[in-house]
Amino acid sequence: MAAISASQVKELRERTGLGMMECKKALTETGGDIEVAIENLRKSSGLKAAKKAGRTAAEGAVVTRVADDSSFGVVVEINSETDFVARDENFTAFADKIADAFFAAKSEDVAAVMEGALETAREQLVQKIGENIGVRRCAVVEAPEGGVVGEYVHGGRIGVLTVLKGGNTEVAKDVAMHVAAINPTVALPEDMPQAQLDAEKAIILAQPDMAGKPEQIAEKMVQGRLKKYLAENSLTEQPFVKNPDQTVAEFVKAAGGEVVGFTRFEVGEGIEKAEVDFAAEVMEQAKRS
Repeated sequence: MAAISASQVKELRERTGLGMMECKKALTETGGDIEVAIENLRKSSGLKAAKKAGRTAAEGAVVTRVADDSSFGVVVEINSETDFVARDENFTAFADKIADAFFAAKSEDVAAVMEGALETAREQLVQKIGENIGVRRCAVVEAPEGGVVGEYVHGGRIGVLTVLKGGNTEVAKDVAMHVAAINPTVALPEDMPQAQLDAEKAIILAQPDMAGKPEQIAEKMVQGRLKKYLAENSLTEQPFVKNPDQTVAEFVKAAGGEVVGFTRFEVGEGIEKAEVDFAAEVMEQAKRS
């Protein structure tokens, strides 16, 4: 049996992205033949998943689940590299399976829920589809006693769970639709972070029409504009999308409910997508050929 050198293991690791022990085992089985070791590793799911782990997965789907009694719900984001794969039936079936698992576990711990069989299923899907697939995040929301959780998913890309005290699931769903469409910053004005209010105040004070104003007048103007800012960005104060003549709070109150909060996931939000220069990429490939 040929001795496997550290340099061989290092080369195989660099070419595959796999662990030292896995590379050493593959080389041992092939008598040190790196190309055959790569071929054998390519037949397994692990290699293709590992090779693609560095790619940005900013497309995908958002899936929700709500209990039959509307007492709690989960919203999960599952990512792919392209929108084309996000519409593939294998991917959508996987996304549904993941949502069911988080719902059953009633957990937001991605690592814990994915451990074992689900992670194996993810790697197998990567092997089959040829793109990086990842489960990014999950949120679990619960209704207060006598309250309800409503859900709404728009186009598979935006998922919302709303929580009401009182009311009913239809009202909660309507509010979720509003959140999906308008994307408020917070549920209630008092939920707005002070840091965000301070930043908005600084912006207002820097506006041209504030220059030279007496301190008392300037403060009144600032407070007025902050009040408007809160109304525009707080769910309860916004004109209800289905009936702009009433606010969301008024709509919910008319149904005997009160807004408690919401959770909104949008596919890829917060993920920095790499800018690809396709012309340069083609030129580089042409030089190599």
